[in-house]
Amino acid sequence: MTDAARTIRDATFDVLRSRGLTRVFANPGSTEIQLLANFPADFAFTLALHEGSVVGMATGYALARRAPAMVIVHTTAGLGNAIGAIATARVNRAPLVILVGQQDRRHIATDPFLAGRIRGLAGEYPVWYNEPVTAQDVPAALARAHHEAITKRGPAIVVVPMDDWSQIADETHVFAAADRVEQTARPSEAAVTDIALALNQAKNPVIISGAGNNSSEGWAAAVALAEKINAPVLQESFAGAPGFPQDHRLFAGFLSASRSTVRGQLAEFDLILSLGAPVFRQYNYEPGDMFAPGTRVFVLTQDSDEAHRSPAELSIIADLAPTIQAITDMVNPVDSLRTGIEFKRRTVTPPAAGEPLRASQVMAALAELISDDVILVEETPSSRPDLHDLLPAKTPLGFVSAAMGGLGFGLPAAIGLRMGSERPVIAILGDGSSMYGIQGLWSAAKYQAGALFIILNNGRYAVMDRLDEKFGTGSPAWPAFNEVDFVALSTSLGCPATRLSTYDDVRATLAQVVPTLASRTEPLVLVVDVEPELTFAP
Repeated sequence: MTDAARTIRDATFDVLRSRGLTRVFANPGSTEIQLLANFPADFAFTLALHEGSVVGMATGYALARRAPAMVIVHTTAGLGNAIGAIATARVNRAPLVILVGQQDRRHIATDPFLAGRIRGLAGEYPVWYNEPVTAQDVPAALARAHHEAITKRGPAIVVVPMDDWSQIADETHVFAAADRVEQTARPSEAAVTDIALALNQAKNPVIISGAGNNSSEGWAAAVALAEKINAPVLQESFAGAPGFPQDHRLFAGFLSASRSTVRGQLAEFDLILSLGAPVFRQYNYEPGDMFAPGTRVFVLTQDSDEAHRSPAELSIIADLAPTIQAITDMVNPVDSLRTGIEFKRRTVTPPAAGEPLRASQVMAALAELISDDVILVEETPSSRPDLHDLLPAKTPLGFVSAAMGGLGFGLPAAIGLRMGSERPVIAILGDGSSMYGIQGLWSAAKYQAGALFIILNNGRYAVMDRLDEKFGTGSPAWPAFNEVDFVALSTSLGCPATRLSTYDDVRATLAQVVPTLASRTEPLVLVVDVEPELTFAP
């Protein structure tokens, strides 16, 4: 069989083999025939004449072996017959991987014969339940089910439509899962040794830092490791917080959200170690690999979902700082950089006479005045690259953003951050973004949360306009909203506000306000009139 003919069925059997799930307990039906016909010779098929017996036998087998057992049942009828036995397996803490057949995706919307309404049928008895979004997600879902069955000690269910098995496997997608996952408070010495040995063998490793490493202990551990092996450190894309000091000599910038760009960024590296981040968050879909074939990938995270959806040789789910420190203690020191990536921060000059004020110039002015312990809250999509470029996070929590991407987080989050911290807090918001949380200003004033809110006012959804220039006609269907008066809105909610239109006014006002932020109790809104940047990076 050629690689081009490799199917989801083939990939699934490989996943089951790699996890020792080669004995299958089943009472099959027609929705499973494409999986079971021409059954592999190295698998053992164990038939029972009722699904209660299927699951009961698998439960006993799993308890005897202290390892997961594989079960296949037939759509709604089969799962329904098995529910009592599944409940028993859950209470008996028996790890089971249960594959449930389903009708063909291509006409399931018409409710064909044997189409199952399966979600929720087994109630709360499964420890994990998944309906893969596409056929390409099936092998990874079964790998995850195996892990969940072990760690949560019970039955994990995956529902697979019958036509998925014959789909050609896209190898860059189908194995978007870790080959091996460990989940313990302190990882095994063997796992730590494996990563340390891989780092010692690597000719050119790179570290990816993520929001999951946003603590003083995590930063210290990551810095110690990076310095010992002299490896560059990239920040994950769309991070809600920094995972490494962005003014450190080894900080190499920000990982792109574009797969093709990421390939270029990582082309020189033969090992990727991700700390507190998945591999990797993307934006627009692009086909192809994220990194060169043969690149070794390791993930350290406290997030089980991150560990499982990352294509890695090994993922460890554990406390980050002690795990990173354990690896650092075992790696060989490297005296000099093997591949240095110089993160060049651009110089921004004030606007010349007659030129409009731009967001980057506001941020450059702010960069001259803020202290290292400031918490910067970002919700200005069209200006986020400028903020990353000009306002590096120098301490944990030095940058906070909505990792999910939806608007309305920044303004209220800044209020909560100021209420919960003695550090100065500055929220940099787009005018469109601020409208999703503007009512929070009433609470800021009422409860004396003395944050500074800088609203970059251009009277439009600038990021959408720029995307329309890139992908559309440049004449967007949505109008501008210049009529919104953010000073009036703010003051009506009890929060002082000032409108600024020139660089000199911005610079003078910031110079007056920023030094007071650590002790300030009265919130303040600065509405700054700006024009979109000349260049744009989505």
